[in-house]
Amino acid sequence: MTERNIRVEPIDRYAVEDQEVEIVERKGLGHPDSICDGIAESVSQALARTYLDRVGKVLHYNTDETQLVAGSAAPAFGGGEIIEPIYLLIVGRATKHYVDEDGTEYNIPTDTVALRAARDYLAEHFPEMEFGTDIVVDVKLGEGSGDLQEVFSEEGATVPMANDTSFGVGHAPLTETERIVLEAEQRLNGAYAAENPAVGQDIKIMGKREGDDVEITVAAAIVDSYVEGMDDYVDEVEGIREFVTDVAHEITDRTVDVHVNTADDYEEGAIYLTTTGTSAEQGDDGSVGRGNRANGLITPNRSMSMEATSGKNPVNHIGKIYNLLSTEIAESVVDEVDGIRDLRVRLLSQIGRPIDQPHVADAHVVTAEGVDVGDIEGDVTAIVDRELGNVTGITRRVIDGELTTF
Repeated sequence: MTERNIRVEPIDRYAVEDQEVEIVERKGLGHPDSICDGIAESVSQALARTYLDRVGKVLHYNTDETQLVAGSAAPAFGGGEIIEPIYLLIVGRATKHYVDEDGTEYNIPTDTVALRAARDYLAEHFPEMEFGTDIVVDVKLGEGSGDLQEVFSEEGATVPMANDTSFGVGHAPLTETERIVLEAEQRLNGAYAAENPAVGQDIKIMGKREGDDVEITVAAAIVDSYVEGMDDYVDEVEGIREFVTDVAHEITDRTVDVHVNTADDYEEGAIYLTTTGTSAEQGDDGSVGRGNRANGLITPNRSMSMEATSGKNPVNHIGKIYNLLSTEIAESVVDEVDGIRDLRVRLLSQIGRPIDQPHVADAHVVTAEGVDVGDIEGDVTAIVDRELGNVTGITRRVIDGELTTF
């Protein structure tokens, strides 16, 4: 039986729901940082599938340094134009030439795979953005580091070796404020946008709770070709405000106040109008890892890893695996064990060590009244151990697109 260093301890503080002030943020699908996250991850999945199809295993690569340089635009009611295209650079490392143990050589068209993946991702999620004209995508994938390739391809290992000494953090359950912020953006960019195409993909939501008063601030790009004048624009903004308010009231009984596009000045005509549905067309740059954490949120009331999850290799890159796994562990524990109000899971790796044997797996628990940590420690430890034993399942689910990274 594998021995794992698992610790279960009480947290000497209130649960996040008990704290007087809570702040939660989500950068939506079309935020420049999220565009980089999404493309980096789609390229990562495409490379992994290509390696599996051609050589039967995932080779060394990382695409987590993707960068976006904003363009410039002239939005106008009824439809404006792009003056200077957005520029996106896919940066990272990839194995382009591989020789297997039988001496068979493989040349992998990594740049072509990356460009195709980026094009398909943008076409699926950004209907107002034309690939090659509104946005120009470039690829610079260098060869991987030899020493890391050796760690990655450790022969005879049934579980991959960690590529780095790093850590991941997860927590559960989500607070009401966290759920409002997450669900509001996802639903705005989902069913709501499908019925209201004037709503662009660049939707950023900030939630603030002081005691039992919740304020939600939404920044939502409006697409110019779907609004003919200021009255149409104001109607779109009010529709978003009403929708987010309804979402919030589905989740909480607390007082909720929703604000949308608070920087607008209707008298001056200064409004959040875009041609493509994202601020990337007009001055906002982006980078992988500068936005949402692996659970889709930015949560300063919680412990967080600053690792970029999107674009990293899903086989042995701890910055990806442990952030996703710690979140899944936290959610599984809360689902299966009664009496937990708040749970934080931290997983620390050590380079060259099997990823199912972390340097430490640390679970901090806030229990419900009348429940002692000792009452549930055995159950929590068993679930953490079980999920660590299934760590390689994270790899397949990431490659298949079943897990989100931002």
